[in-house]
Amino acid sequence: MDEFTTPRRVQVDPGRSITDYLVDHARLRPDQVLYEQKVGDEWVRYDATWTLARVEEIAKGLVAAGVGPGDRVAIMSRTRLEWTLMDLAAWHAGAVPVPVYESSSAEQAHWILSDSACVVAVVENAENAATIAAARELDGGLPVLRDVWEIEGGALDTLAELGRDVPDDELEARRAGVGLADLATIIYTSGTTGRPKGAELTHGNFVELSLEAIDALGVVLQPANARSLLFIPLAHVFARFVEVLVLLAGKPLGHTPDTKQAVADFATFRPTFILSVPRVWEKVYNGVEQRTGGGVKTKIFRWAAKVAITWSRALDTPQGPSAALKVQHRVADKLVLSKIREALGGQAEYAVSGGAPLGERLGHFYRGVGLVVLEGYGLTETTAPTNVNRPEKIKIGTVGPPLPGTSVRISADGEILARGIPVFRGYHNNPQATAEAFDDGWFRTGDLGSMDEDGYLRITGRKKEIIVTAGGKNVAPAPLEDSIRAHPLVSQCVVVGDQRPFIGALVTLDAEMLPGWLSNHGKEPLTVEQAARDPFVREHLQMAVDRANTKVSRAEQIRAFHVLDMDFTVENGYLTPSLKVKRNVVLKDFTGTIDDFYADAAATRAAGAPSA
Repeated sequence: MDEFTTPRRVQVDPGRSITDYLVDHARLRPDQVLYEQKVGDEWVRYDATWTLARVEEIAKGLVAAGVGPGDRVAIMSRTRLEWTLMDLAAWHAGAVPVPVYESSSAEQAHWILSDSACVVAVVENAENAATIAAARELDGGLPVLRDVWEIEGGALDTLAELGRDVPDDELEARRAGVGLADLATIIYTSGTTGRPKGAELTHGNFVELSLEAIDALGVVLQPANARSLLFIPLAHVFARFVEVLVLLAGKPLGHTPDTKQAVADFATFRPTFILSVPRVWEKVYNGVEQRTGGGVKTKIFRWAAKVAITWSRALDTPQGPSAALKVQHRVADKLVLSKIREALGGQAEYAVSGGAPLGERLGHFYRGVGLVVLEGYGLTETTAPTNVNRPEKIKIGTVGPPLPGTSVRISADGEILARGIPVFRGYHNNPQATAEAFDDGWFRTGDLGSMDEDGYLRITGRKKEIIVTAGGKNVAPAPLEDSIRAHPLVSQCVVVGDQRPFIGALVTLDAEMLPGWLSNHGKEPLTVEQAARDPFVREHLQMAVDRANTKVSRAEQIRAFHVLDMDFTVENGYLTPSLKVKRNVVLKDFTGTIDDFYADAAATRAAGAPSA
């Protein structure tokens, strides 16, 4: 199968825009709760009437500040309700919000604000304001940027006061003047290589894709009690899509600033569906195992996890789980699995995972727990998802078939191509990059994959990341990296070996998980630097490598690895804000380290000892 199309099921008036749906909720369902915000220990609810009134007064403030139709409004903040209100207000005023990661440097902020020509900016706090101020001092400055308002300094109230005299009909004309074809946002790619490019996404991209997703995933998004907690960065396309998706579905959405806080907030917010990236599911799994404290409790957890995975796999067989497995699953559920559900709030039945491969092990584990993870796939340029598994037919290990209105094709060299309602209209101010991104109307994703007869897509790697060894073997690093990163001690893994005699890997340790892991194994505390050289730690890392190696051919197996005494982070420049490794930067900066460990591995092999 090299091409698959899922037909459209929902038709939309071309005159509609994102905030038309907020207006609809306020008129038809005024008491419908749309947002919840944690104040102290309590979740405060905001209905459609309050939300529309708040959005309109902020939008009037933008109009009064001179923001015209199509003008760019930068938003730089962590995930919080105020960001969503600013998004909606900008759209209501006919403007175009441009997201900026709150962790961005002055240089990064300067590029985004200057390239998109932002006329005003809303930032979270004084630290972000200082970043924008520093960006103004860089070469070229930010000549069109006029005002910078701080959320923590009362930005939304300031705008509401500023817009008090703007007539209702002027604002209504702004909103009515926006349709599906109009630009909704410019989202700059994470930039794992080169300077970030601004993907132009329209109201149609968001509205049509969201409505098709709501229809296709009805059992997830349409129940009366459906609700979700948003904690991934709103500067990321996946979070922006979720923001619009849940609004159009008319379901409550909570905001929390990061993954750590989200894990604590699940219990009180009690989401019914969770949308996240795979690293969160790895953290939850590893965190639960670590909290068992070692000994018998850890053994029980691992047994229960194995039963959950076996149970899930059996669900995909014609005969289903055996009688003995059903008994084991009931015991595992009582001892362990039910506690994991309670930690997620006790109501979560579905999750949608995207942004990176989830891995079959975690997919089966969570389904065995009782949380069905629908893995999906997409990019910034495709408004997040092109594909997602369906509740009625899940194939764990795939990212599902295309969403309605989307076509996916596998090119002759294995690259995934996409076209349809999610695909962006082009890169801002970059016609050359836009032309290079398309092949006869099909968007080149840069990812490699295959499809089965049902259109279910399997991702096999990144086209630009394929490693060619000295022996001419093509190796996709992602499957090996994903497998090793599943170990609780591992934070990041970068597989290397281009033009080398064999495949190797750079590994970093998870400083947060290290103390608990050592304690559970009866070991004394170690620093990350000490652990990187510790024989016991290396022995367990070798086990993780060995497990990963069982999934590939001998020529693709990792023969040697090196543990770094540091981690890759956004702050030190080795991760993008969406937590993807900047592979080119790692390979450049650690060339000497890679040369050394290949030389050491060769010497060790020559001496007849196993390499590690």
